[in-house]
Amino acid sequence: MTARTASPQHRAAVFIDKDGTLIEDVPYNTDPARVRFTPNALRGLQQLARGDFALFIATNQPGLADGRIAWQAFDALRAHIDQRLRDDAAIVLDGWCVCPHAAASAVACACRKPAPGLLSQAAAGHDIDLARSWMVGDILDDVEAGRRAGCSTVLLDVGNETEWHLTAQREPHHRCADLGAAAAWIVAHTPPAAARLDA
Repeated sequence: MTARTASPQHRAAVFIDKDGTLIEDVPYNTDPARVRFTPNALRGLQQLARGDFALFIATNQPGLADGRIAWQAFDALRAHIDQRLRDDAAIVLDGWCVCPHAAASAVACACRKPAPGLLSQAAAGHDIDLARSWMVGDILDDVEAGRRAGCSTVLLDVGNETEWHLTAQREPHHRCADLGAAAAWIVAHTPPAAARLDA
């Protein structure tokens, strides 16, 4: 019989919507000068980083499909946000998960929220334990994407959801006012990784 030794643990992650959650929602913006972090966003990210959560931005960007946003401009904006996070809060993201498809595309994609593809792809590529992970967003499509991926969810109840088509998959596990409060809830309510042993 071989000895049973502990295996490396999958990390828990927090997937964070971009517009309206991490930064103020300015539709189709690619101007770095107009980027403003939402209240307590940086403090929340710092708390999550101290808790050893992997941090991902998960965002639908249909403007890339219909020409309202150019990839070069979006990449420059993404680089600006990354730099601001490093400079202002010493935060380094683990990745960006971007759906570039149109909302009414003739070809259905698996990545546009509320589909879970962005989260599932990130988990597969970064050894993420989705059962211990979270999706945080400002609309119910974010909640549904998180639930369908197997995550817990937090809705920032800040007035950006306007339709309120609630189903079991669109009911958030928790609601709060900003990313700082979301981070505190997540840290307090994420179970430790279960011990996994190899035979």
